[in-house]
Amino acid sequence: MPLDALFENQLLDEYNALSQKLRVAADYVVNNPVDVATRSLRSISTASGLAPATFSRLARALGFETYEDLRELARDSVYKKVSSFSVKASQLQADAQSGDRAPFLLRQSTACMANIDALADGVDLAVLETAAQTMHHAKKVLLLGALGSAGIVEYMSYLTNFFSSKYQLASCVGASMGSMLADMDEKDAILIVTKPPFARHALLTAEMAKSQGVFVTVITDTPDCPALRHADAEFVLHTDSPQFFSSYAATIVLIETMIGMLVARAGPIAQRRISDVEARNHQLNEISGQ
Repeated sequence: MPLDALFENQLLDEYNALSQKLRVAADYVVNNPVDVATRSLRSISTASGLAPATFSRLARALGFETYEDLRELARDSVYKKVSSFSVKASQLQADAQSGDRAPFLLRQSTACMANIDALADGVDLAVLETAAQTMHHAKKVLLLGALGSAGIVEYMSYLTNFFSSKYQLASCVGASMGSMLADMDEKDAILIVTKPPFARHALLTAEMAKSQGVFVTVITDTPDCPALRHADAEFVLHTDSPQFFSSYAATIVLIETMIGMLVARAGPIAQRRISDVEARNHQLNEISGQ
């Protein structure tokens, strides 16, 4: 995902006059705009192997007053590329008015089925097994979804809590992310669902969890997702859709698959807990039926 023409033109004008080290920094910025837009200067310095001062000098050499000004341009560029909901909505409306497209139900369902087919054909089963096995053996499993992914992860939390109390929904009311991460270590796991536009706290959580030795599983829809560099298990799914937002059909299939794998591993303990939870739900009048 390259930066926009404004930055590239500035860089082209100044590139030959840059020192070798500043050229390396410029190449890093051009090739990693999502990182530059979402990560701290210190993190960028560590990832690139260049001193923070190098990026500050690059910014001034390119005509920016500070590195933050350069970073803001990266943010604008990334935002334009991943936050095109309104553009897609306009296209959707134009298609509806033209009347020359297939019925929307057919287009939407076809796209969702294609995404699910791509998941079934492309998922690394060994990675899936590792993720499920690690979560099964983990002391605690934190589940995090931000923005559009929040509801999907809440659904996962609802189902996993039927058979185990160790699955915890991150960012729930009354608990800070910091407090939930504080005691986590190599005996724990976290599953993060994040798709463009990326929530900054989801990316930072992946980085922090990894630094603590936590097993990190990331579900996203682009190989450009910054959280992937911290992932022990990664799943990059197809989310194409005629909608103005990305489809979560394949994501739900993957999450439900994981839940099935976890229940299968949990054995009789899970069966007893599910039965107990159902009985209590009836006693509390939370559900109706036989």
